[in-house]
Amino acid sequence: MSIRDRIERHLRGTSPGGDPLAALAAQLSSSQIAELRQHLPDPLTPAAVLVPLVDHPAGLTVLLTQRASHLKAHPGQISFPGGRVEAGDAGPWQAALREAEEEIGLPPQHASLVGYLSDHLVLTGFRITPVVAFVRPGFDLSLDRTEVEEAFEVPLDFVLDPANRVARERVYAGHSFRTYDIPYHGRHIWGATAAMLLSLADRLREG
Repeated sequence: MSIRDRIERHLRGTSPGGDPLAALAAQLSSSQIAELRQHLPDPLTPAAVLVPLVDHPAGLTVLLTQRASHLKAHPGQISFPGGRVEAGDAGPWQAALREAEEEIGLPPQHASLVGYLSDHLVLTGFRITPVVAFVRPGFDLSLDRTEVEEAFEVPLDFVLDPANRVARERVYAGHSFRTYDIPYHGRHIWGATAAMLLSLADRLREG
């Protein structure tokens, strides 16, 4: 079974949602997770990102962006196109498509919804819904330079390979937990972006 077929098998019919702290359940006790919740804003701000898997004949790639270096929040960080779910959005899918078009000029008609990964927490107070889509190649991007410095693609095979991960210990509210970075050709994929890619890898290992 190809990677594309596996992605469809595991994500078709999925819905947005899930506990954004679930990824920490294996490392922290229930009381520690409850304590972490007390340090987070309530409610968390809903956001959505597009996880664009470009369907090249040679194989799938992940389309990523590098945030502009002048931004106050996460300058220069590698990320997916995305942002807050606005009142006019029908849901995370529509929000992710809108943000991708605004940030990098990705034409919505080139993206087809596959499904959703579990919501992810960003410690600045966002609850992010990752929306996975296959993207038909042949598009021309137009970057919003106020937000995005560049866009680039990484082979999905590289991202899914555990050999390409580097462990990192992070501390929040006095609790230490392990995350993973994915270095790629001088770029450093880390934080929520790396966590969402690892969530996709974990999903594909199921069943």
